[in-house]
Amino acid sequence: MADCSDPKIDEAYQDVRSDKTDTNWCLIDYESDRSDKLALTSTGSGGLEELREKLDDSKASYAYVRVQYSNDKESTREKFILIVWIGPNCKVMRKAKISVHSADVKSVFRVFSIEVPAREKDDLKQEPIVVRLRKAGGASYDGV
Repeated sequence: MADCSDPKIDEAYQDVRSDKTDTNWCLIDYESDRSDKLALTSTGSGGLEELREKLDDSKASYAYVRVQYSNDKESTREKFILIVWIGPNCKVMRKAKISVHSADVKSVFRVFSIEVPAREKDDLKQEPIVVRLRKAGGASYDGV
């Protein structure tokens, strides 16, 4: 079981969800290689591009991101995604615990449209994620 009890994690989650701040992502990591306790690592307002720079290839991490995209010329949408990052150099025992720990993380990062599993930083490019969000969003009047 992952320990997500750090109040800073929930504060960051609320900050990403808030329309009153520019914060559009937060990242949580394990405190150490042997620990199952998660802690807030960082937050930012530079979207997926900025988040990708913060991911460590040797770690497993979770991120909560607000993604904004245009549906047509007159409107934009904002959706939230949960990212489960398993870096290419992540230790085997940490990888083995991710599926169980993801359920605990979802008890804190409760509201999201899609879950994005990422093994490479290229898995977090904006356009393919937006395509998935459009498909998950239901009605599309643009033929997309």
